[in-house]
Amino acid sequence: MNARRRPAIGPGSPCPCGLDSSYRDCCGALHGGQREAATAERLMRSRYSAFVVRDAAYLLRSWHPSTRPGGLDFDPEQRWTGLEVLGSTGGSAFHTEGTVEFRAHFSVRGHADAQHEDSRFVRDEGRWVYLGPVPSPVAVSGS
Repeated sequence: MNARRRPAIGPGSPCPCGLDSSYRDCCGALHGGQREAATAERLMRSRYSAFVVRDAAYLLRSWHPSTRPGGLDFDPEQRWTGLEVLGSTGGSAFHTEGTVEFRAHFSVRGHADAQHEDSRFVRDEGRWVYLGPVPSPVAVSGS
């Protein structure tokens, strides 16, 4: 199977991000460049959908230049199966940074798993972009 082959999600399909809209009217419009994400959460949802439809160009375009990888490879056996947004801070139209905590469910060769992350988003040239995971607190050892 070709790792670049996109899953069968058409413009009229429900959007993978979980919002009550078609892919075309929701994340598809962001992937296609017709709209920009208005909030950090919308960007995170659109990035999840980009993983579902294997849109590497959008993922790279929506990644901050300081942390963006040179490229992306998709596991042809991985299927994204659902998204839970667990919380957020900042990230509105009035903010320049924000966080979104989420759990993205997937399966690989029939085995279910999930990725849990608290992600950092910032504005770069006026657009929301993904910066990376929120750093874990460093434990301070007592002496």
